[in-house]
Amino acid sequence: MANEATLLFETAHPIPFTCADGTGIEKGAVLILSDPMTAAVTTLSGSAAAGFAAAEKIANSGTTKVPVFREGIFKVTLSGSCTAGDALINWGGVFALPDVNIENIWGTALETGVNGETIKFELKPVVMNLA
Repeated sequence: MANEATLLFETAHPIPFTCADGTGIEKGAVLILSDPMTAAVTTLSGSAAAGFAAAEKIANSGTTKVPVFREGIFKVTLSGSCTAGDALINWGGVFALPDVNIENIWGTALETGVNGETIKFELKPVVMNLA
């Protein structure tokens, strides 16, 4: 389940983001944001959130758009432990507590969990100064 999220409750409609035609994207994939409003699959940690893929995108299909959830309640996999209410970041496709002063927060843990466990998570990306 690492590198993907499972939708539990849809709280907002998915938004179309640009993506590379040659890239296949699985439904639920953790997607990072780049300019201009482009989503990509990566294991890069600490990246800004595009969100989670709302549908599968087939590689080389001629499509350069993917629907992306930017809000909702999902099941995600943890890296390390967290307590319900903690802000979480993307840590290579799994989610962890922030460890520096300015973070790309992806959302809030809705359950307490430990390393490798899946928890309920509210996706609501924001950049915060945690100093």
